[in-house]
Amino acid sequence: MSTNSAIREEKSLRERIADNPRPAALWLAGFLVLLALEFGALWGMIMAVPWGTFVDKLAFLKPIAAPFATFGDALSDLPTLLSRSIFDNTGWQSPSGGWKGTFLGLSPAVVWAIRVVLVYAYTLAFLYWLWRGYLTFREHYRYADWTPRDDMVNRFRNHTWGLFGFVVVFMFVVMAIFAPALGPTTLERNIQDPYSHQIKYLDKDSNQVKEALIGDANSDSQSEGSSGNVGPMTYDDYGRYHPFGTLPTGKDLFTFMMHGARVSLFIGLTSIIVSGLIATAFALLTAYYKGAVDLLVVVVGDSVMSIPRLLLLILLSYVLKSTWLGKIYNGGLLFALLFAATGWPFLWRAVRGPAMQVSEQEWIDAAKSFGQSPVTTMKKHMAPYILGYLLVYSSMTLGGIIISVAALSFLGLGINAPTPEWGRAISVGQTYTTTASWHISLIPGVLIVLIVTAFNALGDGIRDAVDPQSETGDDGGAEVAATGGSGA
Repeated sequence: MSTNSAIREEKSLRERIADNPRPAALWLAGFLVLLALEFGALWGMIMAVPWGTFVDKLAFLKPIAAPFATFGDALSDLPTLLSRSIFDNTGWQSPSGGWKGTFLGLSPAVVWAIRVVLVYAYTLAFLYWLWRGYLTFREHYRYADWTPRDDMVNRFRNHTWGLFGFVVVFMFVVMAIFAPALGPTTLERNIQDPYSHQIKYLDKDSNQVKEALIGDANSDSQSEGSSGNVGPMTYDDYGRYHPFGTLPTGKDLFTFMMHGARVSLFIGLTSIIVSGLIATAFALLTAYYKGAVDLLVVVVGDSVMSIPRLLLLILLSYVLKSTWLGKIYNGGLLFALLFAATGWPFLWRAVRGPAMQVSEQEWIDAAKSFGQSPVTTMKKHMAPYILGYLLVYSSMTLGGIIISVAALSFLGLGINAPTPEWGRAISVGQTYTTTASWHISLIPGVLIVLIVTAFNALGDGIRDAVDPQSETGDDGGAEVAATGGSGA
């Protein structure tokens, strides 16, 4: 290695950016543009935090609470690209035949479709911005021309099955994040408190525009088979467009599904993050110390795995449902923690072998001989090599958690009503599957199967990208150890 290259490698990323700021500045400018387009919505999420709880406990914040609330509310009211106030689809049909109250007088179906297209266009732009960030780092700020991680990315880009999983999972995540913008109506108006809101509609009998409570309109828009039905891609008698039709209660199924995706994603991600942290910590400890530590974790993990998981979930969810923990996010946090507490042994079993394999490598012995602390050795020299395995099994486990939550809700043991959850939609529509209201159960069921399949496909794609020999059935452990944690 030359003297110049040795000096160059000592520079931090910040110093490398300072030497060549233009690519990073352009990339940052792209982020600011994307942020500005949705700044009002993001600030609204900040204002949704229950700040009053903190102010009550911290007296020194009270003098600034009122000005902060006024300023914050003003910022959250800023118009955004995906705002419902701009692309409003809650209008009514005039006696002359046109639409009033909607964006540019277009029909509610067209306005809703425009909003959906904008949401996915915006998220695709954000995804492209992330990709450009990786390319910018790779082309301008990374010293190495090639790393094993580049081959992993290229293998995944050419993995058709994995890309299918990525696309479907991406659409599912967008559903969850942008649920308030994607629904043809809001959660508050149509599901949580429909009798506190009114709508205008064209009474076709008298050919006059009248007003009605949304709760009453829902009662007249129920899907109950032969006695009444509002199917997919149709309008009800009040001029409201329903992309997925309505529930037996008359509430919009599409809005229900979008907010249900948010609940499912919250439970799945929270449980995977918690159980992944536990599994990683135990895998590193057992691989580094072995002996009694490994035996103790094996006994505890096998004990948890020996308990019938479904029965344990049903029992604990019933016992803890009325506690303070069961009331957070309508029981969502409780289920996330229950899945994490009962699921970590499966993830730990998956990463224990690779961790054991890495712990036998010569560089681990060298780190020990130089007096490096166990925590530093595990964090810097062992953890990066098991992250590939952890990512693969986490993606596959996430689909299982989503279908388990839906199954519990189907049995009436899931998230507290009226919070939307996909399994509850299947449950309430099961008696109408052979009638005109088939959509109530079929659409949520198909989406659950599609999402679970997509997570498995994504896991397959990541596994084949990390470990190319897995497709041929060869032992890929050493290869994974060689590729999983490399990079500049």
